[in-house]
Amino acid sequence: MRSFYFLAPDTMLVSLIENMGLLCSKSRRYNDANTEENAQAAEIERRIELETKAEKHIQKLLLLGAGESGKSTIFKQIKLLFQTGFDEAELKSYLPVIHANLLHDGSKEFAQNDVNFSKYVISDENKDIGEKLSEIGGRMDYPRLTKELAQEIESLWRDAAIQETYARGNELQVPDCTHYFMENLERLSDANYVPTKEDVLLARVRTTGVVEIQFSPVGENKKSGEVYRLFDVGGQRNERRKWIHLFEGVSAVIFCVAISEYDQTLFEDENKNRMMETKELFEWVLKQQCFEVPLNVCEWFKDYQPVSTGKQEIEHAYEFVKKKFEESYFQNTAPDSVDRVFKIYRTTALDQKVVKKTFKLVDETLRRRNLFEAGLL
Repeated sequence: MRSFYFLAPDTMLVSLIENMGLLCSKSRRYNDANTEENAQAAEIERRIELETKAEKHIQKLLLLGAGESGKSTIFKQIKLLFQTGFDEAELKSYLPVIHANLLHDGSKEFAQNDVNFSKYVISDENKDIGEKLSEIGGRMDYPRLTKELAQEIESLWRDAAIQETYARGNELQVPDCTHYFMENLERLSDANYVPTKEDVLLARVRTTGVVEIQFSPVGENKKSGEVYRLFDVGGQRNERRKWIHLFEGVSAVIFCVAISEYDQTLFEDENKNRMMETKELFEWVLKQQCFEVPLNVCEWFKDYQPVSTGKQEIEHAYEFVKKKFEESYFQNTAPDSVDRVFKIYRTTALDQKVVKKTFKLVDETLRRRNLFEAGLL
C-alpha cells in the first residue's frame, strides 16, 4: 500500500512537471509566434509607409477623349519614348491585331461600295474576292494573312470602285490606318513578319477598362524621383462611366481632340458628329464636382484636312476649333478657379518628336506649379 501511495504522488508529480513543461514550451512558442507576427506587421506597415511616401512623388495624369481621338496611340508613344519600348514578344502579339484590322477594313470597304452612286463597277473577279472577305469579316476569329489572301486583297484594293469608296472614308467609318496597311500587304503577309514600331502605333485595338503606365518625361526628373502615372480609358460612350472614380487626386487631364474628324460621325451613333460629341464630352468633364484639376491640356492630334489643302485654310481651321474649345472651357469653369491652367498644344500622335515636346511642356508646367505651391516661385 505504501508503495502505492508513495508511487502515486511521485507519478502525479512527474506527470504534473511534464505537463507544466508542455505548458511552458507552448507559451514560449506562442510568444515566438507573436514576435514573428509583430515583425511581419511592422514590415507591412513600413512598406505601406514607404509606398505612401513614394506615391506623393507620383503625378497622376488622365488621358481622356472620345473614341478614335488618338488616346491609345499617345499611350503607346509614351511606352516607346519614356520606357523600354516593345520587346519582340510584345511586337509579335500585335500580328493578329494588324491582320484583323486589314481583313475587317477590306470587307467593310467592299460592303460599303454602292453601285447606285459609284461611276465604277467592281470587276467580277474582285467581286468574288470581296464576297470572300465579307465571309471572313463575319467570323469571330480572323485567319492569318497568307500571301495568297494578301494578293487577293491587293487586287480588290486597286479596283477603281473600291478606291472611290475609300475616298468617302469620312462617311463610312474607315480608319486612318487603312491606307498604310493596304500599301504594305506584301510585307505584312510574309511568313516571318514581325510588326514594326510604326505598325504597332497604327494598329487599332479598342480600349476597354482602364490601363496605366508609369514614366518620367525627362531624364533629369529621375534624379529627383518625380514620376508620372498615366491612365488611359475607353472613349466610347459605354466606357465613360469608368472615368468617374479616376478624377480623384489627378494632377492633370490631357483631353484629346481629333480635328480631322470634324465631318465624321461616331462609331456607336452614326447620327452624331464626332466633333460635337467631343465638345459636349469636354464640357461634361469640366462640370464634374470632384474634378479639381489644376491643368487641362487639349491635344490636337491630327491636321485638319479641308477641301482645299492650302496652308492658310488649315491654319484658319485650327484657330477656329481652338477658339471654340477655349470658349467652352471658360464658360464651364468657375471664375474663382484660379488654380487651374488651360493650355492647348497642337501635335500629332504619330510624331514622336512632337509628342515628346508636348509632354515636356506638360512636365514643365506641373513642376512650376509645384514650386509655386511650395513658395519657391
